[in-house]
Amino acid sequence: MQARAKLSPELRRRFQSGRSALDFVHTGGEGELAAWEIVHNADDIRRWLSVVLELAEPADLTATAADLPALRKLRAAITHAAYGLAAGDPVRPADIAVINAAAAEPPLIPALSPDGALTFVAPTARAALSTLARDAIDLFSGPLANRIRVCAADNCGLLFVDASRPGRRRWCSMERCGNLAKVRKYRDS
Repeated sequence: MQARAKLSPELRRRFQSGRSALDFVHTGGEGELAAWEIVHNADDIRRWLSVVLELAEPADLTATAADLPALRKLRAAITHAAYGLAAGDPVRPADIAVINAAAAEPPLIPALSPDGALTFVAPTARAALSTLARDAIDLFSGPLANRIRVCAADNCGLLFVDASRPGRRRWCSMERCGNLAKVRKYRDS
C-alpha cells in the first residue's frame, strides 16, 4: 500500500475530463485513435493506472502483458458508449456487456493509511479495470450521462463531463482549446 502521490502539473493537465472512465478513453484505441496510444505493455499499464489511482510508485500495481486485451476491450466499450451518449445515442448492448463483465470483477480495495491518506490493498490491473468499469456505469447511468460532451474545437475531440451550472461548457479545457478558439474568433473579427 502506498499513500497518494502529488501529481505533477503536466500529469494533472493530461487528464481533465472530469471522470476516470473518460480519462481512460483518452489513452488511445483502434483506428484513428491508435495514433494516441500510450498503453503498449505492462509497464505502461502500471504507469497510467498509477497516475489515475494516484499511487506513489507504478511498481505498487501488479500488471502483466496478459492484462492488455482486457484493457483494450474495456476501453473500446467505454469509448463507444461515451461518444454515443455525447451524440444522444443509447449505449450499445455489446458495450454494456463488456462494461458489466469488467465491473463484475473484484474492484480496488481502498484502505486508510496511518497518516490518513487513501491507499489500496494489493492493487492489480484487473481490479483497476473493474473500478474504471464501475465509474463508467455510475457515469452512464447517472444524472451526468447527458452532460458528456465532445470538445467543440475542430482539432480536438476529447471527451469531458460538463459540470458547469448552466451546462454549456464547450471545450475540454479553457487553457487549451477554449483559449485558442477565442483567439481565432478575435483575429477573424
